This record gives sequence, C-alpha cells and structure tokens, in this order.
Amino acid sequence: MDWRREFGRGLKDGTPICLGYIPVAFTFGFIAVSGGLPVWAALLISLTNLTSAGQFAGTNLILLGAGYVEIGLTTFVINIRYMLMSLSLTQKIEEKMGVLKRMLFGFAVTDEIFVVASLKPGTLRAAYLFGLILPPITGWNLGTILGACISSVLPAALQNAMGIALYGMFIALIVPAARDSVHVLAIILIAVFVNCMLKYIPVFSFISSGFRIILSTVAGAGIGAVLFPRDDTEYVTNEVE
Repeated sequence: MDWRREFGRGLKDGTPICLGYIPVAFTFGFIAVSGGLPVWAALLISLTNLTSAGQFAGTNLILLGAGYVEIGLTTFVINIRYMLMSLSLTQKIEEKMGVLKRMLFGFAVTDEIFVVASLKPGTLRAAYLFGLILPPITGWNLGTILGACISSVLPAALQNAMGIALYGMFIALIVPAARDSVHVLAIILIAVFVNCMLKYIPVFSFISSGFRIILSTVAGAGIGAVLFPRDDTEYVTNEVE
C-alpha cells in the first residue's frame, strides 16, 4: 500500500512535466521527419533519449551528414549536466535502491525531473521516482510520434520549408536566457565568433561542421567560466531560494 501511495505521488508530480513535454516533442518529431528521417527513426531517438536540446542538436548533425564521433561528442557536451544532476540526487535516494533501479532512473533525469525530485522533502524512494518519470517519458514519446506522423502526411514542399523550424527552435532556446543575463549573451557571442572563425578562416577548413559545434561550445563555456565565475554566496542564495 505504501508503494502504491508513493507511486501515485510520483505520477501526480510528473503529470505537469508530461504536459509540457508533449508540444516540444511534437516539434522534434515534426522537424526530424520533415528533414528526411523516417518515422521509426524519430521515435527510436526519443525512446533512447530524453533530452530536448541534445536530440535537436544530434538530429541536426544527422541531417547534415555528420559522423558518429561528431554526433556522440556533441550530445555528450550538451548532456553532461545530467551526470552532475544524477550525482546530486544520489544524496537523497534511499540507500537500499539497487544499481539497476538507479540506472533506470538516471536515464530519465532531465532539468524538470531533477528540480521536482530535489525539492521533494525526505528520502527519494524507488516507487516515487518511477512514478515521477513515467508521465514525462510517455509524453515525450507520444509527442514525438504525433509530430512525426503529421509531418509524414504533409506535402514534400511544405516539409522542406519546415527545415527552418529547427533553427527557430535553437533561437527560442537561447534568446530568453540571453535577454535575462548579459553573461549568457557574452558566452553565446563568444561561441558564435569561434564557430565563424573555424568556418571562414582557410587554415581551419579541414574541421567539419560537427566538430565546429563541439569546439565552439566548449570554447564558449570554458571562456565564460573563466570570465564570469560564480562565488560561493551565489550558490548559497540559490539553494535557499
């Protein structure tokens, strides 16, 4: 009975995340199929991933014909924050939870799931965590299949025109953050500058588009960490909030 109650609480907390994921995943499925991927491939990507930015970036590289190494490194750089989130949550997970259960939950850690799990008082039990991740996983894959199927029935001309939606999605991700923080804006400009330098300076012409994204991302994040470090008081303030 206690297991059912905890699982139900998880389902309740995970439902709002599910509802938020459906439209984003719908866009992913629509863009992936419009770009040339088959419906099954778009769904397989969502079944084996649960990361919006990583999936959009990885799919963009696939559509550009990038190699496995480029795609793997790019998604690793983008998704490395989930490793830190998972390590943080291990401090709250019940000690008796087995490795397999921890791995299953680690697969589903996202920004939203991390926040909800972190704010829950007390120890995190397996029943609650699996209830928490079930709705988001369902919503993400449901949105993907809906977007992919709708895209597959559209005329080819309209599908090709929707290719610009991928770039619109990236702009929608970075503009709000850049508007709210001058530091974020500076980091974005640094990454753009590095990417342009690698693309247009002849000596760097041997670097592929995928590796340009990786190098510019690492350069922007690294330079930003040096120029705009956060002191301990900021972390304390955030934890209190």
